[in-house]
Amino acid sequence: MVLQILFRFAVGGLFVSGFAILGNLFKPKSFAGLFGAAPSLALATLALTIATDGISYATIEARSMLAGAVAFFFYARLAMILLAHYKAPTKFVTSALLVVWLQIAFALWFVASKVRL
Repeated sequence: MVLQILFRFAVGGLFVSGFAILGNLFKPKSFAGLFGAAPSLALATLALTIATDGISYATIEARSMLAGAVAFFFYARLAMILLAHYKAPTKFVTSALLVVWLQIAFALWFVASKVRL
C-alpha cells in the first residue's frame, strides 16, 4: 500500500513537472499553470489506472474526463458571457453554473456510455 502511494506521487510529480516545463517554454507564461494542472494530472491518473486496473477501465475513465472537459468549456464560456456582458454577480453565476456543468457532464457521460467505440 505504501509503495503504491509512493509510486502515485512519483508518477504524478513527473507529469506535473514535465507539463510545467512545457508551459514555461510557451508565451504567455500563464500557460505554465494551465499545462501544469489539468493535462498532467489527467495523464498521470490514466497511466496509474492502466497500471492498476487495465486499459478497458482506463477507457471509461478517459471518456468521463472528456465529458467533464467539454462540460467545463461550456461552464467557462457561459460564465464569461454572464460576467463580462451582463455584469452578473460572481458568486451567483459561478454557483448556478455548477449545476449546468453537472447536467452537461452527466448527459455527455450517459451518451458516451451508450456508444461503443
